[in-house]
Amino acid sequence: MAKGAGVWAVLAAALLAAACATPPQPPQAESGPGAAEPAADAFTSQPLRHLRGRKLKPMPVEALNVKTRCSFRDELGTRGKLDLHVSEAVVKRFSADVNIAKRGSCRFDLKSFTQAEKLPAVLLADEASGCTVRMWQQDKGVTVAFNGCAAQCSGDAFSYLWPILVEPGSGRCF
Repeated sequence: MAKGAGVWAVLAAALLAAACATPPQPPQAESGPGAAEPAADAFTSQPLRHLRGRKLKPMPVEALNVKTRCSFRDELGTRGKLDLHVSEAVVKRFSADVNIAKRGSCRFDLKSFTQAEKLPAVLLADEASGCTVRMWQQDKGVTVAFNGCAAQCSGDAFSYLWPILVEPGSGRCF
């Protein structure tokens, strides 16, 4: 019985020593005048499969013009109101209230913000809280997006706050 225990002790010591050993280091690439250069075509950009053959154009940089007083409600019970007037990329009026069911609410008012940018997108910034509100038009819709605005929200509402989309022609929002 003592002979079998000695074999296990030797085996355990060998495994412990093997676990503590450092693996051999891979050879270092040479640097200097004699070093081989990586192939220039090794990293070539390939278009994504779904973008091949499509003629994509950049968004035009135009001054934002939108005016709406709208309200919305979605299937999950989120309700909101938006009062927005932007003329030639200057925000004249902005207030938004969004109530997210079982999460809390978010409230935004132009009085708390200063306009930091006009083009390519309108940017409102609240220096005290770090909240930014960005507005831009893409195709036929206007997007009002919020970033870093947890201070304007109660509960866990900011984690569930989505951008507000506005149809400029009809003034509808969702």
